[in-house]
Amino acid sequence: MATQFWEKSIEINATLTNLLFKLVRRGLLLCRSKLRKASGIAPSRLIHQGWWLLKKRLLPLLCLISFVAALLLNTFAPAVAQLPPQPRQEIRGVWLSGNDFSVFRNRSKVQAAMSQLRQLNFNTVYPVVWNDGYTHYPSAIMQKMGIPFFFKGTDGQDVIADIISQARREGLLAIPWFEFGFMVPLSSELASQHPDWLTQKRDGTQTSISAAGEVAWLNPFHPEVQKFITELVMEVITQYDADGVQFDDHTSLPVDFGYDKYTISLYTQETGNPPPPNPQAQAWIKWRADKISTFMVDLYQTVKARKPNAIFSVAPNYYDFAYKLQLQDWLNWVRLGIVDELVMQVYRNDLESFIAQINRPEILETKQVIPTGIGIMAGLRNRPVALPQIQSQVEATQQRGLGIGFFYYESLWDIAPEPAAQRQSAFATLFPNSALRDISQNTPRKPSFNTISLPLYTKPSLGQRVRGYFLEMAIAGGKPRRILLDTGSAGLRVPKEFLGNAPIRSTGQNIKEVLSDGTILEGELVYTNIRFGLLPAAEPVPVQIVTSRQCTAQKPNCSAKSGVPFSGIIGVNYFEKSLLYNPLRKLPGNLSNGFIVVGNGGSNNNGSLILGLTADNQAGFKMAPWSKQPEINGVPGNRWDSRLSKVCLTLAGSAAKNSCNGTMVTDTGTINALTEFKSASTAGKLKPGILRSTNALKVAINGIFDYSVTPGTRDGFNRWNLSISPQAELPIFVNTGIAFFDKYDVLFDQVNGRQGFRTRRQEGNKDLLPQK
Repeated sequence: MATQFWEKSIEINATLTNLLFKLVRRGLLLCRSKLRKASGIAPSRLIHQGWWLLKKRLLPLLCLISFVAALLLNTFAPAVAQLPPQPRQEIRGVWLSGNDFSVFRNRSKVQAAMSQLRQLNFNTVYPVVWNDGYTHYPSAIMQKMGIPFFFKGTDGQDVIADIISQARREGLLAIPWFEFGFMVPLSSELASQHPDWLTQKRDGTQTSISAAGEVAWLNPFHPEVQKFITELVMEVITQYDADGVQFDDHTSLPVDFGYDKYTISLYTQETGNPPPPNPQAQAWIKWRADKISTFMVDLYQTVKARKPNAIFSVAPNYYDFAYKLQLQDWLNWVRLGIVDELVMQVYRNDLESFIAQINRPEILETKQVIPTGIGIMAGLRNRPVALPQIQSQVEATQQRGLGIGFFYYESLWDIAPEPAAQRQSAFATLFPNSALRDISQNTPRKPSFNTISLPLYTKPSLGQRVRGYFLEMAIAGGKPRRILLDTGSAGLRVPKEFLGNAPIRSTGQNIKEVLSDGTILEGELVYTNIRFGLLPAAEPVPVQIVTSRQCTAQKPNCSAKSGVPFSGIIGVNYFEKSLLYNPLRKLPGNLSNGFIVVGNGGSNNNGSLILGLTADNQAGFKMAPWSKQPEINGVPGNRWDSRLSKVCLTLAGSAAKNSCNGTMVTDTGTINALTEFKSASTAGKLKPGILRSTNALKVAINGIFDYSVTPGTRDGFNRWNLSISPQAELPIFVNTGIAFFDKYDVLFDQVNGRQGFRTRRQEGNKDLLPQK
């Protein structure tokens, strides 16, 4: 959701911009008038002589203000989305619905309609191609399924091909519209053939009441349903070389649905719990909405791979309704950069209510980055809409710099309370000038997030690790997997079975990594695309495909010996020694500048990984510097030794008494903390192994953090190990382990080379038991 600061900044910027425009206009007009007078050209007749005298006195000041305002006018930009300017093509569209097919089955009527729309300065048509469980075009996919086709033209022609051809001849964009999305009549052949594709409510009900009547819902989480919809979309893009595709409020799921066997099993597998009985439970809403969003990200990428400049259009309801009641997180789609234009449906009779909708924060935000329009009701067969209502809504929309989509064609003038000629004359005044659109300008854009928070799960996709933070990722187009987040190492390392079918560039280079527990990982270095939750990396990243795991001779009881499956590691440290490097470097825009790990306090709740450092989310952190390292060829950005120096250690029973010559790492990849002494004399009487409760321990950096723990027996909470290694590189080395993140939020700043610490809760519970 947009922050309050973001919303307020837009309001302030808009106000300042309008004010400056008025000053510029007033000042320039007066300056021009003064210049004309100096040239012997009399100023225009004045109504109020006193106002003229006032203007004469203030004229030098107004001229100066207008000049300065003209210089400053472009400096006010939204606080969140600092994006390069892109052309804003005004949407002037109309939906061609199933009701219109009595008109569009006739070729001559299609030609006349497209010609007339062009003359009235429309620029886009949205012909329906998916409705009631049937395609409105001859589909090889539906034919293979044995589902009949009913929508031939009067001469047997392909109606959609005719509309697209005639629209292009007139210079209009034709964007096929998948009206029904996941909605389908229960009585349709599709529903009858694939009952396992349908989802249901908790009470077993399979239908809901919609504007289209009683309908069932295809399960948007089912891979076969996703494959079917994707194939239809790609068939249209390929068969007609369409200018784009549009999805409306039915590419969603009513919030009461999702209690079918497949979805219950999937949710239980991923979360460890069955879906809650309350369909509006927040976590249950988010899980389902994110699954639909993941599908839309994949669908967008599939469309763009076939036709990069195709318009990926969305026509939803207003955001609160769409997200909470339809699981359609379209604002997140916009921010992810997968929506090329948006037309929000606002079918209201009352002008005040209409204006309230088009002033919503999500519209203010969206129109900053993509062409944005408002869906206006032109009328229905049983509910015609009078011209004054249409005209007032169009005027309000245009005043806010928004485009327009009318629902639907026949109600523009054929089904209306006024005569057709009067309606057409009125529509001619709505768009007095031509504004044709050009899809060649529709270039891919980056996500508009400055920062985003991703959940860190407590359980991996594979294995039985006691504690850890696991980030959900998709690699090479594979299904999402929960992979261990490791702040103590660099690089992405996964088993081969985590890969999907997306392209992979092999290097033929076999690499070896030795983990702190003595596990040796071996496998090939490759490059491929990855996605963090819903967020794709900007370009392919290096990945080690692990095909062999074994233990070192020094640590024969490593994790490889246990037989537990390897759940993968994503190392996000900036102390890269070679390739692999931290894959977070390849995030788009501001998201690559650093991150914050927020732990879960030792509870079963998720932690979070905050990507993208901003002034707001860095508040409250105390910073410690890293030392800069030489760059490595092929590793983007700065390279840092992220081991903190001048760390003070006090360990009861040892010679370390507030000794401040230690080095430390904060490491989510290590369950239990570790202190390593180079000299046995530093350890004093302590022996290597697990420390006891009598060995109270304190680690601190003066003025930055002060962490203490009483060693115990709980893995990941208070167990602490001691090692004496004469071959060690450093006199005193401390790895605080994952329990440290129960006490502190930890920030990693790869731009400025520093690490931040912010206390999460009060000290006093020395063994860091979960708080209730």
